[in-house]
Amino acid sequence: MRLLLSTIIPLLVGCTTTVHAAGGGGRTSAPPGCLTVAKSGGQYSTIQAAVNSLSTTSTTAQCIFISAGTYAEQVLVAARKAQLSIYGATTDTSGYAANQVTITASKSQASPGGLSNDETATLRVKAAGFRLYNVNVNNGYGKGSQAVALSAYADSGYYGSAFTGFQDTLLANTGTQLYSRCLIQGATDFIFGQHAPAWFEKCDIRVVAASVGYVTASGRESSSDANYYVFNGCSIAAASGHSVADGAYYLGRPWRAYARVVFQKTSMTGVINSAGWRVWNAGDERTSNVLFGEYANTGSGAAGTRASFSTKLKEAVSIGTVLGGSYTTAAWFDSAYV
Repeated sequence: MRLLLSTIIPLLVGCTTTVHAAGGGGRTSAPPGCLTVAKSGGQYSTIQAAVNSLSTTSTTAQCIFISAGTYAEQVLVAARKAQLSIYGATTDTSGYAANQVTITASKSQASPGGLSNDETATLRVKAAGFRLYNVNVNNGYGKGSQAVALSAYADSGYYGSAFTGFQDTLLANTGTQLYSRCLIQGATDFIFGQHAPAWFEKCDIRVVAASVGYVTASGRESSSDANYYVFNGCSIAAASGHSVADGAYYLGRPWRAYARVVFQKTSMTGVINSAGWRVWNAGDERTSNVLFGEYANTGSGAAGTRASFSTKLKEAVSIGTVLGGSYTTAAWFDSAYV
């Protein structure tokens, strides 16, 4: 996303894909049927090699287990017919705090070659039905250019994972998406995209030191576009180790004129400005058709006189409104986390 404001395989048979435990417990060895990735002693030493070894035409479920370590690589999960799950080692599957696997890269749109947002991403997901469990995904480029950690272009679910960066951390662009018990961290428009309906359940939204920042930038371009970001039961606060001034951050601004974002039952510290929401830019407001909604939020960041173009909702948005009526049977959905 270009800013106008200067701111910041062999065929896998019989793979088991239901080896999660949102209530706790660890996963420090490979579930049955999974390929293994490890710094040493695994079937593969890189995640991309394991992904590339899998058939894209088989319909048999696939899975990969990543042993503890930091993997410096970009990973592309190409489109495939099978449902693919990737599991990271952890001592507590219920969230991201005990994750032992990090994928990291530092590509940005300032990198040679004129990269797109998607091409900067540390993890690029194009496979429908994809699930990611307990993996940290980082773009370490820092301030100065668009630099994506996760680029999601498919129906997909993300559980107990962490996505960290500065500008444009998480690109939720196409396909129906679910994020549950995840960490999402950044400064500038760090949850953004154009067409995806995405539900964020009990996620920790963390902001880093910056003079001004924006959590979301919805690129919804028309009233018929499915793009819809809803944050349910989440929390917003300064990232660990970061000093953030009160009022420095906004819940969102409209990348496109039909932006649609709701925060509900979410706790907000004082890092959120009392106006809550902001125009795209002075003279290019893009607010005439937005839905920037809030319902039953708490904390000092939820108080104050909100922007005139925002909406105080009378009731919460239902998960089915965003993910569709049949979401519970979708290949990417894990009921243990919702």
